[in-house]
Amino acid sequence: MRLGIISDTHGLLRPQVFDVFKEVDHILHAGDVGKSEILTDLETLAPVTAVYGNVDDREVRSRLPQVAEVELDGFAIVVTHGNQFGHPTPHKLHAAFPRAEIIVYGHTHMPLLELVDKTVTVVNPGAAGPARFRLAATVGIMELEAGIPPRARLVKL
Repeated sequence: MRLGIISDTHGLLRPQVFDVFKEVDHILHAGDVGKSEILTDLETLAPVTAVYGNVDDREVRSRLPQVAEVELDGFAIVVTHGNQFGHPTPHKLHAAFPRAEIIVYGHTHMPLLELVDKTVTVVNPGAAGPARFRLAATVGIMELEAGIPPRARLVKL
């Protein structure tokens, strides 16, 4: 199973996302969506599991949870924006969600791919929306296969 991982779109869905995500089976959006149309557009590619972020308005928040838990290809996955932890770090997230095998978060706009406790993959795909903090727009791709550790990479848009 191939996952597309995205966060911090802030109302902007770059056309490159459609190219990078063209063969994904599921999309995880880690919040700060910006507007519901972003989710509708992503759903044309694959099913979407999404959460709201700290800048999402009431309309987006009414559609989405703060934390989503999903099992895909036998992996327990948690998706959160992470702002509820102040400055989220892989270790804070692992402590908050000890049963998760994969944790996806956003908020910091800093792309990150880290292995915690030798078994937990933590991914922050960075920000895919408007350029901020002099950081490139990025997303993530993750490959899941039962019995094999997840394989992930960050992709500049």
